[in-house]
Amino acid sequence: MSQQIPIKFQEHVQLQNVGINAANIGFATLSMQSDKFICVREKVGDTSQVVIIDMATPNSPIRRPISAESAIMNPASKVIALRAGKTLQIFNFEMKSRMKAHTMNEDVTFWKWISVNTVALVTETAVYHWSMEGDSLPEKMFDRHATLNGCQIINYRVDAAMKWLLLVGIAAQQNRVVGAMQLYSTERKVSQPIEGHAAAFTSMKIGENQQPSTLFSFAVRNATGGKLHIIEVGTPAQGNQPFQKKAVDVFFPPEAQNDFPVAMEISEKHGLIYLITKYGYVHMYDSETGTCIYMNRISSDTIFVTAPHNSTGGIIGVNRKGQVLSVSMDSENVIPYITNVLQNPDLALKISVRCNLGGAEDLFVRKFTNLFNQGNFSEAAKVAANAPKGILRTPQTIQKFQQVPTQPGSTPPLLQYFGILLEQSQLNKFESLELCRPVLQQGRKQLLEKWLKEEKLECSEELGDLVKQADPTMALSVYLRANVPHKVVQCFAETGQYQKIVLYSKKVNYQPDYIFLLRGIMRMNADQGAQFAKLLIEDDEPLAELNLVVDVFMEANMVQQCTSFLLDALKNNRESEGSLQTRLLEMNLMSAPQVADAILGKHMFTHFDQAHVAQLCENAGLLQRALELYTDIYDIKRAVVHTHMLNPEWLVTYFGSLSVEDSMECLKAMLQANLRQNLQVCVQIATKYHEQLSTEALIELFEGFKCFEGLFYFLSSIVNFSQDAEVHFKYIQAACKTGQIKEVERICRESNCYNAESVKNFLKDAKLTDQLPLIIVCDRFDFVHDLVLYLYRNNLQKYIEIYVQKVNPGRLPVVVGGLLDVDCGEDIIKSLIMSVRGQFDTNELVAEVEKRNRLKLLLPWLEARIHDGSTESATHNALAKIYIDSNNNPERFLRENQYYDSLVVGKYCEKRDPHLACVSYERGLCDDELIKVCNENSLFKSEARYLVKRREPDLWAKVLTEENEYRRQLIDQVVQTALSETQDADDVSVTVKAFMTANLPNELIELLEKIVLDNSVFSDHRNLQNLLILTAIKADRSRVMEYINRLDNYDAPDIANIAITNELYEEAFAIFKKFEVNTSAIQVLIENVQNLDRAYEFAERCNEPAVWSLLAKAQLDALLIKEAIDSYIKAEDPSTYMDVVDAAGKSGNYEDLVRYLQMARKNARDPYVETELIYAYAKTNRLAELEEFISGPNHAQIQQVGDRCYDDKLYEAAKLLYNNVSNFARLASTLVHLGEYQAAVDGARKANSTRTWKEVCFACIDGQEFRLAQMCGLHIVVHADELEELINYYQDRGYFEELMTLLEAALGLERAHMGMFTELAILYSKYKPSKMREHLELFWSRVNIPKVLRAAEQAHLWPELVFLYDKYEEFDNAILTMMAHPVESWRESMFKDIITKVANIELYYKSLQFYLDFKPMLLNDLLVVLTPRLDHTRAVNYFTKAKHLHLVKPYLRSVQNNNNKTVNEALNNVLIEEEDYNGLRTSIDAYDNLDNDAMQYTSESRKQDLAESLIAWFLENDYYECFGSCLFVCYDLLRPDVILELSWRHNILDYAMPFLIQVMREYISKVDKLAISEEERKVVEETAPDTQPIVFDKQLMITAGPGMGMAPNPQAPQQMMGGMGAGPGMMMNMQPQPPFGAGVGAGFGGGFNSM
Repeated sequence: MSQQIPIKFQEHVQLQNVGINAANIGFATLSMQSDKFICVREKVGDTSQVVIIDMATPNSPIRRPISAESAIMNPASKVIALRAGKTLQIFNFEMKSRMKAHTMNEDVTFWKWISVNTVALVTETAVYHWSMEGDSLPEKMFDRHATLNGCQIINYRVDAAMKWLLLVGIAAQQNRVVGAMQLYSTERKVSQPIEGHAAAFTSMKIGENQQPSTLFSFAVRNATGGKLHIIEVGTPAQGNQPFQKKAVDVFFPPEAQNDFPVAMEISEKHGLIYLITKYGYVHMYDSETGTCIYMNRISSDTIFVTAPHNSTGGIIGVNRKGQVLSVSMDSENVIPYITNVLQNPDLALKISVRCNLGGAEDLFVRKFTNLFNQGNFSEAAKVAANAPKGILRTPQTIQKFQQVPTQPGSTPPLLQYFGILLEQSQLNKFESLELCRPVLQQGRKQLLEKWLKEEKLECSEELGDLVKQADPTMALSVYLRANVPHKVVQCFAETGQYQKIVLYSKKVNYQPDYIFLLRGIMRMNADQGAQFAKLLIEDDEPLAELNLVVDVFMEANMVQQCTSFLLDALKNNRESEGSLQTRLLEMNLMSAPQVADAILGKHMFTHFDQAHVAQLCENAGLLQRALELYTDIYDIKRAVVHTHMLNPEWLVTYFGSLSVEDSMECLKAMLQANLRQNLQVCVQIATKYHEQLSTEALIELFEGFKCFEGLFYFLSSIVNFSQDAEVHFKYIQAACKTGQIKEVERICRESNCYNAESVKNFLKDAKLTDQLPLIIVCDRFDFVHDLVLYLYRNNLQKYIEIYVQKVNPGRLPVVVGGLLDVDCGEDIIKSLIMSVRGQFDTNELVAEVEKRNRLKLLLPWLEARIHDGSTESATHNALAKIYIDSNNNPERFLRENQYYDSLVVGKYCEKRDPHLACVSYERGLCDDELIKVCNENSLFKSEARYLVKRREPDLWAKVLTEENEYRRQLIDQVVQTALSETQDADDVSVTVKAFMTANLPNELIELLEKIVLDNSVFSDHRNLQNLLILTAIKADRSRVMEYINRLDNYDAPDIANIAITNELYEEAFAIFKKFEVNTSAIQVLIENVQNLDRAYEFAERCNEPAVWSLLAKAQLDALLIKEAIDSYIKAEDPSTYMDVVDAAGKSGNYEDLVRYLQMARKNARDPYVETELIYAYAKTNRLAELEEFISGPNHAQIQQVGDRCYDDKLYEAAKLLYNNVSNFARLASTLVHLGEYQAAVDGARKANSTRTWKEVCFACIDGQEFRLAQMCGLHIVVHADELEELINYYQDRGYFEELMTLLEAALGLERAHMGMFTELAILYSKYKPSKMREHLELFWSRVNIPKVLRAAEQAHLWPELVFLYDKYEEFDNAILTMMAHPVESWRESMFKDIITKVANIELYYKSLQFYLDFKPMLLNDLLVVLTPRLDHTRAVNYFTKAKHLHLVKPYLRSVQNNNNKTVNEALNNVLIEEEDYNGLRTSIDAYDNLDNDAMQYTSESRKQDLAESLIAWFLENDYYECFGSCLFVCYDLLRPDVILELSWRHNILDYAMPFLIQVMREYISKVDKLAISEEERKVVEETAPDTQPIVFDKQLMITAGPGMGMAPNPQAPQQMMGGMGAGPGMMMNMQPQPPFGAGVGAGFGGGFNSM
């Protein structure tokens, strides 16, 4: 079985399997601040993101986009810190908010969380701590020591109190990695530089110290070897013994000569130090003694980041392959490993005590026994107390100490033992009992109290029983700690702490007998019993059965207390508690009805027996409660009639709970029982519930009892809110019958719901003394005519006067009409009209009278009204109608009166006198009516005059429309009469516009010519002249020029523009020319006539700048550039310089453009003008003028002009311009195009721009100016991004030598980077392979090895490829390459050095085959190197198959000390073949691991004597196990009697017994088979016939055949017996066969079948 190791090794996750790119797994991109999170910063395309892996769910990484350079997760929560340059930010993922941010003054080179709320920041000069609390800023802790300058910071550590700070860095010096650390004390404010690679702080108790010590551990690997130092920092705590400094060697294997520590973590849980090295080795040390417990390699790749693994107390880390690995102490195997393998029992005891681990029980027991036997009871007690898992803290140990006699004057050993236990830990159950017995006997209870408070005793029921005898209160404390519920409850009851019983029982989930406890408490104190009972029902589920609790109360006749209890207990009103609710109400109704009334009033309970309780309530006089509970209508009717005993308000509310039928039954019962007494409450009930009970039923109810008073009061309460006509009618009836006339009058006036016809008829029939209600109804519902007839016929004329005078004077016209219909006298009617002073509608009165042809009846009244100053139109309309009918000078009245309605009167006159209608309509501006009357009666002259004076365009439009059949007659009257008569210009203007609007141009021209040209008062009117010309433009263009020349007072610009719009360009030009508007005139020639020659002649004649400018613009648009520029110069107009420049540039007229721009520059110093002038100089090659211009003051954009010249290949001009503005970059480019390479290089040097250097360099390459190209290239190659382009440019043109020369020169530059070294190596591989090896040996650390590896492989440079694989630590590939190409790449020393570092062990065996094929004589040298790593069995088997064992004889001798059976056998076989018997004897004597193979070979030999000799040899050497095994292997070669004798002689029958049993079993089986076979044979013989065979004269020839009729083969029985042999006796037992002739038929067939 393989040896157990003291560590546990586990792979938690492979980062590449969860989507992390291998390129992002490194120290710069991956961070792990604790074992909870791993944070990876990766780049996908152009976006960066952070990947957070929660180790609890590693297969669900969280990805977030970021732009930061570094990200670290908080060690405890989902808080991330991000760094971008000098900016630091902290975000909370769960809250999705930013917590803090800060910008540093210098770059942060390293940072780390040192606690859950503090980040350490390391810059090039100092170290800061940044707390997350509040708004604190980073606090400077200390400055970096000079020894860390140039170091890469890899870690920062602090102790738990943050009093000691440590900064760790590494640097490459003299072909090795040197570690530098700075230890800083915050108390002393001093630093100490230390050489070291990895370090950590821990706090632990050392030896017997009471306070922990702060230990500082660090590991270093220097030129002399590796060391681990453990020291105590700071001043030891008071009472502590100082820690003795430890310095132990750190072992590094020979194949790891360049290995060094990279990480260290200390487990405070176990006190162990875990040290990780670069080559993946883990070292585990004890932190107290410095002893190395275990070392092994756990990873072939570097573990670059680590953290404590809190769950196991070990270390967790990530290697470059992305494996997340953890190493921790194996608690089951560490103690046996230290004891058996390290042979260090003292260390095993220390760690076992410290970590409370098993595995060292025998050591502790042995040590305890030795000390105890030596009488060193104090030390023995310490061992027993410290033994892990309490293996010695047993009753037997206590008994041992009790049996030791106490020496006089000394402390008893038992008390010493207990004292040590009390100092270190808690006593167990047995120890506590044994300690407390003597203490209580001595009466020292205070000691027990002290120990209980300090939790030094393990409480138990037995301890409580022991203490209870002395102190019940203290016993209660013990019972509580021991969790003995029944004893705790008993103590509470005995001490009167009843309240605590329930609380405790709930807490520990214990169920005591509460009823028993309650009875006991009741007997002692009833009040406390009641309180205790309430405690039982505090929760939703009572702790005891409530019926039983109530029984306890009733036994003591405690009704009041029981009621209080039940009210609390039944407050949840559960259905299951219905019987208790009934019981509660019953007991109170019988003893305290008022309490029951209060309970029922609160409606707390709903599940009691309502019928029973209701009967009890009625008996107790609680009728209200009884009614609330009754459900039978007979019970309700019996109780409800006693209204004097009930609250009326409640009773009204109660009816709301009854059904409609039950309510009506109850109301009938109440009215039948006592109408007077119950009427009021019945009315209230009916009022409130009339909607539910229906108003009709209630009315019927009251009418059934002829209770009109009740009906009146009931309806009075609802009539104002009801819309039911029947309700209102019944209310009116009830009011009339009860004499409520005022109420009848009110409801008739205000209500809109009753049926007016029914009410009117009822009131007529009622013959009321006061007819006002009837008047109101008839007035409201338009029954006035019926009212008048009723009153007049019943001689009630006074009510007619009252109606029209007081009630509604507005109804006078209807009343008058009615009186006229009944032939009432005119005097009465006139008197009635004159007596009414109220307001009424005169129109209506006139209509009523006029309808009956009695209009003159109103003349006196009308004249009186007018005399009184009435201006009402109706009055005047009526009077006008009377005057018209009587022909009493009506026209005069119509013209003078201002109050009549023209429309009404005009309509009245249309048929009587159309002229009067026109007068009326004209006075009222009734346009449509007047036009209609005039048209119908041919009054066109009047119509024309009206229209001219009216001046209404819409009215003109209406009469001048083509649809008007009278338009021609009307126009004639307008022209001949109306316009001739008017002297008002507005009349003319509106009329003309109307004609224009009506589109009557010919008529309008004729009219205007007469007005304007015939010397009328309107001849010089501007508007009319304008109108005449415009009308001619529209209707008759031939007259336009005549009107333009004859007329002078018109709006020339507007008319001209209108002429242009109508394409009368010559007329427009004539107008502009006549009025000397020259700019507009030339615009007409240019834009409309489009004759530039006429325009030029006109401009020559005018010679105005504005005219020249317009002409120039036109010429420019016509692309007459030269002419346009000449015109602009004449106009001295530079305003459109941009258009001119653009047009001249397109046509190439730069000579003319120079003249124009020179003119423009005189007028305006515009930058654009000056810029274009410079460009024009350049285009015309006036370089002297250009140079002179730019040397003087100007505002030109010279840079822009230079770029344009450069783009147009005007390099000479561009040279002058770039030189002027000192743009050396573009100057260099220009000089390149001019072929001035040296000057271009000088310009590029001044520009110092990568782009310029590239351009000049490429130009020099193309011009084969390689020296200058190299000068430029040295400034390009230092930029890694530009290197590839430069190399491609050289290579594409075949300048390989020049390119390599350039890169060789660049290697010495200060800014030389990895890309340069890499690309040069690749170039060497392609074009100068001889120089590649030298280059790599010098600069292998500065090249991109993977890239160069591919190049070397493609170039088949195998030695260089092996060299690179070695440096890149790809040892497997290096070995494979050497074996694949041995002639070129194999070197013995390198091969042996690299083969020890490979990760794939299969290469070990492939290398053996390689050496056999390539260098067989050096095979043993290789095996010496591989000896510690080979599986010797496999190796020997390999050489055996290859038949080269003799070749590796030295190897076999060197590994034989392992006593491997395969090795032993192989070497022995070699010695046998060489006949070296002395060597063979020596080998067999020294190494005896060959028994199994000897047995196998003996079994295969099938030699009995050899097997028995091997058995004898085993017995001679007391190899009894081998003896037993050989019996199994060589079973069939050994004789049972020999084995039985040997085993008996050596007294080892037990070993031989399985063999003997098997032999006996086989013999018995064989005998049984023979017996069965014999029985079968006998049966066959008995059944065979006993006749003699018939013998023929001649025998068949077949009888002479061999084997036929002969005895069976004598060998058959021997074969059947399985090799046991067959003696002669066996042959004799066989029966002879019958002759062949017996039974020829069946016998022959049977015999043949048996064969």
